Amino acid sequence: METVLPLPPPVLIPVQGLTAGFPVRRIYCVGRNYADHAREMGGDPHREPPFFFGKPWDAAVPGGGMIAYPPATADLHHEVELVVALAQGGRDIPVAAALERVFGYAVGLDLTRRDLQARAKEKGQPWEMAKGFDQSAPLSALAPVAAIGHPASGAIWLSVNGAERQRGDLDQMTWSVAEIIAHLSCLVALAPGDLIFTGTPAGVGALHKGDRVRCGIEGVGELEIRVS
Repeated sequence: METVLPLPPPVLIPVQGLTAGFPVRRIYCVGRNYADHAREMGGDPHREPPFFFGKPWDAAVPGGGMIAYPPATADLHHEVELVVALAQGGRDIPVAAALERVFGYAVGLDLTRRDLQARAKEKGQPWEMAKGFDQSAPLSALAPVAAIGHPASGAIWLSVNGAERQRGDLDQMTWSVAEIIAHLSCLVALAPGDLIFTGTPAGVGALHKGDRVRCGIEGVGELEIRVS
């Protein structure tokens, strides 16, 4: 069937060592997956079932670069995260088989309009406009599993204008990558092209126009953005 409008071009994430890109299907995010961040956000750091929210697929910004300060906020926050890219999907995936679905990993930023999120929480409303705005998901090139394996530990960090803000270790995640995939697959059918942001360590904070943000994950890669 022909379309009444032109189809939008796919978002392709560069892949280390390859000329072909990884096409983005959906973006899922895990909330409060590091105990220290759960505490700084007023949550309970114990192992509760993980909860998820989403971003539009075209919120992804491959390679970072210039990011426009979003409208309707005076409190834009940074959250550095390990991003999982799926090559296979499925429903009700067992934990033991979950990592078989992973294509690779990237460094991502879950940018958040914190003031909108706080107001939504107060009123019991959805977070969508606090999380799913334009350019809210910059991420680095993907490092394929074939090259780096499955990182279960390693430093995760972020600096703003040269001053470190966030530092943790992947082994501090409350829920592992395999557990996250298994839980999420009980809620939705996962598919090739899905990205999963896996949560952020403590130290989230505000960004301002002109700020230079650098972040990275040991063994995975680095990402840089400038807030315009």
